[in-house]
Amino acid sequence: MYYRPEDGHGLPHNPFNAIVSPRPIGWISTRGTGGGDNLAPYSFFNAVAYEPPQVMFSSTSAKADRGDTKDSVANIRETGVFCVNIVEYAARDAMNETSGPWPATEDEFMRAGIERADCTEIACSRVAGAPANLECRVTQIVKLEGAHNFAVFGEVVGVHIREDCLVDGMFDVTRFHPLSRMGYRDYAVIREVFALNRPGEK
Repeated sequence: MYYRPEDGHGLPHNPFNAIVSPRPIGWISTRGTGGGDNLAPYSFFNAVAYEPPQVMFSSTSAKADRGDTKDSVANIRETGVFCVNIVEYAARDAMNETSGPWPATEDEFMRAGIERADCTEIACSRVAGAPANLECRVTQIVKLEGAHNFAVFGEVVGVHIREDCLVDGMFDVTRFHPLSRMGYRDYAVIREVFALNRPGEK
């Protein structure tokens, strides 16, 4: 089949998210200027540069109590910082609980029973037991096409790695099984990896 998104796809559900998958999940923690913590997962997330290390995530909807966006972007606008918490398979239910449309005053750490820890470089909480946490300072927030679409870019200024995830000096994802987002309501988990040498490498 072929379709133009502006004309619609004619299917029971939008296939776009399923086509662009699997996608890593950025479990974004923020803190508002009033001191309240927020935690929410975003599957439009990825690393975008090595030097300096940079990441991005996109928020694509809004809440009535946050105007044109959601809690994460609203908090980041106020403070200029956020933390990316890597999601492991064991945290799937807690991650899912934090995806709800809760009021801006709701503390998702408390709601989902997640232990928090302070970040080191920024004024923000992080998921204490996550395989890794990336403390970020915002470099830019880009308004995308669409009423509520914002891409947030940040420079990673601090990295926490859980000790059991380091094997022979390398971050081993098979120690915690990263969760990734597929299309619709589907997720996937990584349990096996393989290596490929680039052309010319030995």
